[in-house]
Amino acid sequence: MISVQPGSGPTVLRILLGSQLRRLREAKGITREDAGYAIRGSGSKISRMELGRVSFKERDVVDLLKLYGVAGDEADSLVELAKNANSPGWWHNYGDVLPEWFQVYVGLEEAASLIRLYEVQFVPGLLQTADYARAVVALGLPGAPAEEIERRVSLRMQRQARLTKPGSPRLWAVVDEAALRRQIGGGEVMRAQLRRLIELTAEPNITLQLVPFRSGGHAAESGAFIVLRFPEADLPDVVYLEQLTSALYLDKRDDVEKYTEVMERLSVESESPERTVKILSGMLEEVS
Repeated sequence: MISVQPGSGPTVLRILLGSQLRRLREAKGITREDAGYAIRGSGSKISRMELGRVSFKERDVVDLLKLYGVAGDEADSLVELAKNANSPGWWHNYGDVLPEWFQVYVGLEEAASLIRLYEVQFVPGLLQTADYARAVVALGLPGAPAEEIERRVSLRMQRQARLTKPGSPRLWAVVDEAALRRQIGGGEVMRAQLRRLIELTAEPNITLQLVPFRSGGHAAESGAFIVLRFPEADLPDVVYLEQLTSALYLDKRDDVEKYTEVMERLSVESESPERTVKILSGMLEEVS
């Protein structure tokens, strides 16, 4: 019933379990309100559970499965999934500097098999050096204490670590030339960042393309976005749109297809990975 890949993070497990509970409920023709009553809750609680946005109490899952007429091995496997879904991810150690709305993204990123992104303002977080990341964080949080900045940089570096581990995801980044021309942190920091990008292009799971100024207008008129794909067959692609104090997560097929089409067009319109390396090398010589 549920295809779960080894190493899937708790965020993905919650979404998979919630999706399965929704299917079971709908198959029985039970409303969210009636299901909520069965677990001493409300219809809105059932909605949050089915979207995978809350942790699962084992007692609630057992009661729902009983209501839906599920027993035996099937029920046991779903209860076990609930236990695993409640295990905290490593990023929970950064709860003091990690907003709840971004925790969801980190959990999804951790479980993704393919990360495709377009960035216009900065070098993508997964490709930043520590010094560049430190400068970006300081820009976004003027006056923040040094300890908080270092915690945020540490979190970003730990997110990057998965790119070099066994079973690492494929990262395909399309970056606007403006993000690479804009000096962040000064010349020395920018030179190190450009060198780092050139080094990363040699990794087999990383593809980097530059959208040059000369291309004029392009498909991504709405700004930066990320498309996440997962190895679990039950989990749809998710589009992540970050805002200043919150984020949007889109998983409806029409929305995802639109952003995927834009990403495909960007990949065609951008410089090739090989040409991108040459341009980065030229930028490196120009940084003062």
